[in-house]
Amino acid sequence: MPTPIGNLEDITMRAIRVLRECDHIFAEDTRETRKLLVHLGIDKPMSSFHLNNEHAVVGKTVEYISTLNSAALVSDAGTPAISDPGYLLVRECIKAGVEVECLPGPTAFVPALVVSGIPCEEFHYIGFLPHKKGRETRFKSIAESDVTTVLYESPHRLLKTLEQIVKFIGPDRKVSISREISKKFEETVRGSAVEVLAHFQKHEPRGEFVVVISGKE
Repeated sequence: MPTPIGNLEDITMRAIRVLRECDHIFAEDTRETRKLLVHLGIDKPMSSFHLNNEHAVVGKTVEYISTLNSAALVSDAGTPAISDPGYLLVRECIKAGVEVECLPGPTAFVPALVVSGIPCEEFHYIGFLPHKKGRETRFKSIAESDVTTVLYESPHRLLKTLEQIVKFIGPDRKVSISREISKKFEETVRGSAVEVLAHFQKHEPRGEFVVVISGKE
C-alpha cells in the first residue's frame, strides 16, 4: 500500500483503515514507517522488507503472511514495487495463492509528469538509470524514442545525468525536473536540456528528483 511521499496528509482514509486493521506490517525501513504510524496513532508489529534482504526473506515472509488474516507492505514513501522493493513478494504471494491487493495512492513520477507540461498521454517509465554498464545505451535509446521518458535520479548523480542528456539526447530536448514533491521546498525546473543543466550548475541539487524528457519530434 502507498504511503506519503512528503506531506503526511497525502494518505487515503482507506490506507489508514488498512494499517489499523492489518495483523502485521512489512516495511522498507521500520524507523521511517514508525514515524508515520505514530503520526496516525497506530501501533502494529513490523518486520523489515527491503532491497538488501528481500531475496533472503521472501519465502519465509510469504509463509508467515499465509497464517495471517491480512498484512500490509509499505515502502518509505510512495507505492511499493515502483523503484522500491515489493515485486518479489507480490510474485511469490500470487504463486502461493495469497490474495494481493494494491491500494491507489502517491507515486512521485505521476505529479512530476503532470506538471512538466510535456505530453503525458503516452510515456516510458524507466526508474533509476544504470550507474555504469548500459547507461550510454539507455540514453541513446531515449534519444530515439518518440514518447516522453520519466526517470528517477539522486542529487549526487543529477548533474552527470543532465550532462549526458545534453550529450546523447541533445541540448535542445525539453526537460522538466521536479524535486521534493509535496514537501515544503517542492520545485520544478523546466526548459531545454542545456538550460536545466545550467540551472543546477548554479544551484546545488538537493532532494530526490524526477526527470521528465520529451520524446523525439
